[in-house]
Amino acid sequence: MGHGGDVIQELTTDHREVDDLFNQFDDAKPGSADRKRLVDAITIELVRHSVAEEQHLYPAVREHLEEGDALADKEIDDHGRVERLLKGLEMLEAIDPDFDRMVRELRTEVTAHVDDEETHLFPQLRNHVHQPVLDELAELVREAKKTAPTRPHPGAPSTPPANKLLAPGLGLVDRARDYVTGRGRTRAGELAQGERSPSAPTTRT
Repeated sequence: MGHGGDVIQELTTDHREVDDLFNQFDDAKPGSADRKRLVDAITIELVRHSVAEEQHLYPAVREHLEEGDALADKEIDDHGRVERLLKGLEMLEAIDPDFDRMVRELRTEVTAHVDDEETHLFPQLRNHVHQPVLDELAELVREAKKTAPTRPHPGAPSTPPANKLLAPGLGLVDRARDYVTGRGRTRAGELAQGERSPSAPTTRT
């Protein structure tokens, strides 16, 4: 599934890419460097996705859907739990005793959030928001992901206008750190694009 289409298609593609990275994690050897690189790739994808949703999708949910405020607040709460887990994993190596347990907990949270969006939120958007609005939101989300942070910042604002002002600056800082450390490049970057680790079997579908 490629990127493009309206905002529902764009975000659904993000979901499938994260699913694929989790499957690759399962296939990688426990305690291996591949598992740490895959968690870095998962983190980058989830943070970019979450920031773009908080900047553009959830304000539209508040504006266009009945009980939109409650729906958006619930999704932002989900993001908060995921981001706290990502922050904890950022400090661990794959050989740490809690690493695999925290990844399992992260996957449970992410799966529940994705299921909720795809089963409840996205159908409401499809039924109640005009197609030109969904198309415009897709462009805004794609642009937001280009400058979004790549590391979790649990204390950062998650609602407008503060999140729209701070996210590009945090993204610049994160990319500078990534450049210095090599995070998100070489093997991790390839894995994020769907490449397979030489030591891992073919990903399940």
